[in-house]
Amino acid sequence: MSSSTGAPPRAGKREWIGLAVLALPTLLVSLDTFVMVLALPRLAAGLHADNTQQLWIMDIYGFMVAGFMITMGTVGDRIGRRRLVLAGAAVFGTASILAAYANSPTMLIGIRAVLGVAGAALTPSILALITNMFRDPGQRARAIGIWAGCFTVGAVIGPVVGGALLDRFWWGSVFLLGVPAMILLLVLGPVLLPEYRNATAGRLDVPSVALSLAAILPVIGGLKELAQNGWHARPVGLVVVGLAVGAVFVRRQRRLADPLLDLRLFADRAFASLLGSMLGYSMLGGGTMVFIAQTFQSVDGLSPLRSGLALVPGMCGAMISFQVAPVLGRRIRPGVLLPASLLLSIAGLLLMTQVGTSGAALLIVGFAVNSLGTGPLVTLGTNLIVGSAPPERAGSAAALAQTGNEFGYALGIAALGSVMAAVYRSDAAAGLPAGAPASARDTLLDAMRAADGLPGQLGAAVRAAAQQAFVHGLHTIALISAALLAGIAVLLAATLRRVPAMGQSPAQTEESARIEEPEPAVLAG
Repeated sequence: MSSSTGAPPRAGKREWIGLAVLALPTLLVSLDTFVMVLALPRLAAGLHADNTQQLWIMDIYGFMVAGFMITMGTVGDRIGRRRLVLAGAAVFGTASILAAYANSPTMLIGIRAVLGVAGAALTPSILALITNMFRDPGQRARAIGIWAGCFTVGAVIGPVVGGALLDRFWWGSVFLLGVPAMILLLVLGPVLLPEYRNATAGRLDVPSVALSLAAILPVIGGLKELAQNGWHARPVGLVVVGLAVGAVFVRRQRRLADPLLDLRLFADRAFASLLGSMLGYSMLGGGTMVFIAQTFQSVDGLSPLRSGLALVPGMCGAMISFQVAPVLGRRIRPGVLLPASLLLSIAGLLLMTQVGTSGAALLIVGFAVNSLGTGPLVTLGTNLIVGSAPPERAGSAAALAQTGNEFGYALGIAALGSVMAAVYRSDAAAGLPAGAPASARDTLLDAMRAADGLPGQLGAAVRAAAQQAFVHGLHTIALISAALLAGIAVLLAATLRRVPAMGQSPAQTEESARIEEPEPAVLAG
């Protein structure tokens, strides 16, 4: 690195090569997640997995990532972020090979759980290492934009790569995608990546780890079950239990000298508002995208592959936004740029409210415009969240940001799914023709199945009414999301109004990016 007097040190060639080594596993882990959706039918047939086992094969990875993220972020701060990244890569690569050759559903579920723990070890420590390697705020934002863009790239090419693999090889081949990247990380990581740990951190509080898992896992599990099965006593009870344990966890953190989660981070209004805004954006964006994909398939009649291709313009818009956001962030204050970008997302959502039951073009355009507003909040928001924490707590801050994304996605599907179900049932009850079976009022999928078994004119009428009800649900979700994003934009404009642009003086940037002076830490490598 090189630096000028009074300015943060600027990254050099070694750091940018190190970023590539960190970004490649991120891309392939993201790609692997999307490929799993395609691989599940053949995987289930090969292992004779029943419906419950299939759900666990898909969900256990996300449960473990969400449950262990905060713990792993703090562990990385204590034992060394590079050490934890390399350990996570070794476990992830080994478990991927074992998953490819699993011979039973139970074995695969267990291995997917291990993969989730390894993924939780990788994500916050990789993000924290990026903040160590790129101290200049502008370079750091650009690096985070590249890192965040890798998730989107994985989503774009996942269906294509997955389809090619599954056409030529057995289902286990999809698990081997990330192995070469993990080997590359293990070989080059010790040479290119700096080590960083907090030399003054105390011992890890094991009861706090247990409480964090007992709080996060029931909430995530309950939200996923609510999204799948609607409002019932069991998932609601899981969420309530998780929240109650979460309150006990927070109370314990306040009493500990070396807490698992440093609640002092939330004392900064900008940090708290950004974290909450990113959680809300993840909730609205993730939930909306699920129903957009369903509209392409169930209303517009596109195949799964063509539905995936219809999402590509939006994904490309997000990728462009991730790369442009740091450039704009050097000239425009976040209190202006982030709300303005959300207005672009709101415009995309309002376009979606004009979508009809025929023709996917307007929905494709609306999703693309919505995605163009993604970059500033995700890239600069993550930069500000991690940069606002003292260096020795960057892993904890990164873990909070990523855990918020996991919660937001699960909460969005559950909450917006409930709205969609309510609107659909109300419209279907009023709009379905006489003679339509009662099951057609439950879900669009049930209505389409019923329509296939009815005489021509009646079946067409049932299909049209059900599709119209579903599209009305999409309109409602888009309007609710637009209104909530407007509220988030107002919140960010108010709380970030004094935060300078990255292009302003280093003194101003450092003052805005720190909650408090960092405690002594060890930086090596």
